[in-house]
Amino acid sequence: MAAIQFDDVTKRYDDGFEAVKHMDLDITDGEFMILVGPSGCGKSTALRMIAGLEDITDGELRIGDQVVNDRAPKDRDIAMVFQNYALYPHMTVRDNMGFALKMAGEDKGTINQKVEEAARILDLQQHLDRKPANLSGGQRQRVAMGRAIVRSPKAFLMDEPLSNLDAKLRVQMRSEVSRIQQRLGTTTVYVTHDQTEAMTLGDRVAVMRAGILQQVDTPRELYNHPRNLFVAGFIGSPAMNFFTATVENGKVRLPFGEVPVPAGVQAGGDVIAGIRPEDFEDAGFIGSDEGQWHAFDAPIELVESMGSEIYAHFKVEAPAAQSQELAELAADSGMADVPSAGGEEAHAVARLVPESEVQAGAKARLALDTSKLHLFDPSDGTNLAQRRG
Repeated sequence: MAAIQFDDVTKRYDDGFEAVKHMDLDITDGEFMILVGPSGCGKSTALRMIAGLEDITDGELRIGDQVVNDRAPKDRDIAMVFQNYALYPHMTVRDNMGFALKMAGEDKGTINQKVEEAARILDLQQHLDRKPANLSGGQRQRVAMGRAIVRSPKAFLMDEPLSNLDAKLRVQMRSEVSRIQQRLGTTTVYVTHDQTEAMTLGDRVAVMRAGILQQVDTPRELYNHPRNLFVAGFIGSPAMNFFTATVENGKVRLPFGEVPVPAGVQAGGDVIAGIRPEDFEDAGFIGSDEGQWHAFDAPIELVESMGSEIYAHFKVEAPAAQSQELAELAADSGMADVPSAGGEEAHAVARLVPESEVQAGAKARLALDTSKLHLFDPSDGTNLAQRRG
């Protein structure tokens, strides 16, 4: 096992395009680090630089205490797990898992011992003599992970390993990946486009945008204290709602009423307000803490019952919030996941208790938890609660 350090690393291609820009990132020994962001943000390029599959233009990359900029992939002692499994179809599971050790000249007894141990960890003992064509997608991915595990590398590198699986199997495999990483304690760098994977798997998450690290933090901190508009909109499912708003005389004027300015915010004039769907509630179910809630009437357009919760979509009588960050998020998600971005009218989604009786086509009395309000500078997207001065 080993720590991994990016020290002012840049990847610039021959045409001048910079895929990764001045990246500083310290991944500690044994840490499970997630690189997440929209397509084209540079996360896979960063992973490939660790693997030695992409040259580094500027800066230094260290694995352990060694600078590896000029080291060949085979000399870095890392193991990769790919999106497409990359298994040899004519080999059994046993042979696939032990192939790298065989090529390295390990004796047959050692190979069998390591393969059997990895098979126990991955629950593959009964499949060792089968071929990939006779396995499910989840089993094939476990074989690919087993091939990495038997090498006992300094680090695992995983490039969207679950993206080929169906939704139910992805949920199951997320827990498997997390369990295996905790058991082995190997430094792991995991690339994904799926922020749900990022939030449920990682010790820390690095959010990237256009080759630049936006924020590196624990999932809880990213959710509660996003550094900017982009991180706020990317993290969370359903995504955060955004509204045009104005701060004046200690009040935030929202499209559905005035609420107190959040603690720690010093701002005036136009802002972008962010409210997570779960920070709305049916006003009939807000309990005894009514002081922190602001109630309002909302015209409900669509109701989605998820069983354990209800998503209520409603229109807001105000123009949609506009910024470059929101435009990027809307384009990446197809606009569906960023309710109030990408159009002229503002729309929002509220996550309500399953007992709520809100109905599409009717007005509902909703309430906003004003203590959870986020305010952003529309000019640069900064979270105003984190700005000092």
